[in-house]
Order: sequence, then structure tokens, then C-alpha cells
Amino acid sequence: REREREREREREREREREMAEVKPVMLVGLDESEESFYALQWTLDRFFVPYAPNYPFRLILVHAKPTPSAAIGMAGPGAIEVISYVQADLKRIAAMVIEKAKKLCISKSVNDVNTEVIEGDARSVLCEAVDKH
Repeated sequence: REREREREREREREREREMAEVKPVMLVGLDESEESFYALQWTLDRFFVPYAPNYPFRLILVHAKPTPSAAIGMAGPGAIEVISYVQADLKRIAAMVIEKAKKLCISKSVNDVNTEVIEGDARSVLCEAVDKH
């Protein structure tokens, strides 16, 4: 069974390599800020819209969702009660960011978009996403 899982992981890595060879990746990091969505719009207008429907890049949108403890910046008594509320709010924000980004892409007729929401510090998440893709 372990051998079968390893073969499947290797097939997945091979598919990723094939996709990467087909088109280079354009990765855009997003948060809920206006500047973030301006950067996405700028990217779409310059690297996707002029080439429709044969885009020269694969578009991957990444949202780094902060950990609840990083978001509230406190520990100790009382933090446990707050964390579940903060976690729910962070999930809601992540879903809103991705939904808004997808709508922007669709409005520009860019429909083939991959999205990722990864928990962690934005600096690390974006660097790891670039390495991955």
C-alpha cells in the first residue's frame, strides 16, 4: 500500500512537471487589500487579456491565511475562547478573497485559474508556493 501511494505521488509530480513545461506559471499573492486586487487586475490586463484565449501563462492565485494566534497576537488565559472565532473569521476572509479574485478573472475572460489558500506567514507561504510551482 505504501508503495502504491509513493507511485501515485510520483505520477502527480510528473504531471506537475509536464504542466510546468507546457506553460510558465504566473503566481499572484492576494490578501483583502485594494492594492492586492489592483496587482491582479494589472497582471490580467498585461499578461492574459491581450493573448486570449491562448494565454502564455498558467495563473495561480495564492492567499496566505494567517494563523489565529498570529492574528490575535496574544496567548494565555482567554486566548482559547477567542481562537475559534478568529479562525472562523479568517476562513470567511479567505473565501471572500478567493471569490472576489475569481470574479475579477472571469470578468476579464480568464477562466482557467488555480487558487490556493495556505495557512501561514505570507512571506513564507508565497516563497514556498513559488518553489512548488
